[in-house]
Amino acid sequence: MSFAETTLLGAIAGFTIFLGLPIGRVRRIDARIRVALAMLSLGILAFIFMDVGSHGMEIVERALDSYKGHHGSLGHVIALFALLAVGFTVGTAGIALLEARLRRRNRITPLPIAGGEAGAIPAEQVVTDREAAITARTLALRTGMTIAIAIGLHNFAEGLAIGVSAKAGETALATVLVVGFALHNATEGFGIVGPLGSIRPTWGWLVVAGVVGGGPTFLGTMVGYQVHSDALELCFYGLAGGALLYVIGEIWIGTRRHGHRNLGLFMLAAGFLLGVATDLIVAYGGG
Repeated sequence: MSFAETTLLGAIAGFTIFLGLPIGRVRRIDARIRVALAMLSLGILAFIFMDVGSHGMEIVERALDSYKGHHGSLGHVIALFALLAVGFTVGTAGIALLEARLRRRNRITPLPIAGGEAGAIPAEQVVTDREAAITARTLALRTGMTIAIAIGLHNFAEGLAIGVSAKAGETALATVLVVGFALHNATEGFGIVGPLGSIRPTWGWLVVAGVVGGGPTFLGTMVGYQVHSDALELCFYGLAGGALLYVIGEIWIGTRRHGHRNLGLFMLAAGFLLGVATDLIVAYGGG
């Protein structure tokens, strides 16, 4: 399979993430549907986290098996584990620290109440409420973009798998991987917009989120066709795993405040199983 054909397959696999994003533009969604979408996306993200972790550990365990069989060094195993640990820590703690810094920068300072004027309090309250709404929107969209970045890191590693398979001449495997990843990525659009709740993003924001989340599949395919590196894959798996764990915690805390616990748990299970079902197609093809 040529480089151009492989690149096209990677673009198709990454583009399907846009299929789920337009749901973020739907108006007047009640609280139950918001909780359902958020928990569905949480289930999808939980599966992706498990998938990322298993792929990362597979690379380390492969190096460990080589060491046990006297075909590799212990230093190589330790280096891969350290790379996974650093990537995971940066993905989790690094994003948490960055979020905390941005939250402090955008913290609202209540406006002083002018004494004696009857109309001063309502006017200032309106301004404060407006600022609070703007801040809430900013934080929600930032969380959504963080999810897109985490998914993008994961999709870059998926793109590497497509590129490596195509370069090795395994055309059937590469094609099945593209179909599987395309279906899998289609669910990831819900994972980005589901936690936004009542916040309605612009079309421009959705396009950027789609490029951030799906574009790395395309880039990973090109890189994988040219270079095969366990260390590179492991780095992105670690970063993706850490970032996913952080956003899963954030979504869980935010969604629990809206109630509808039983509905949420059912949708959490549904999202997880949806991720499993799409991944089975990849497993069937040997990916």
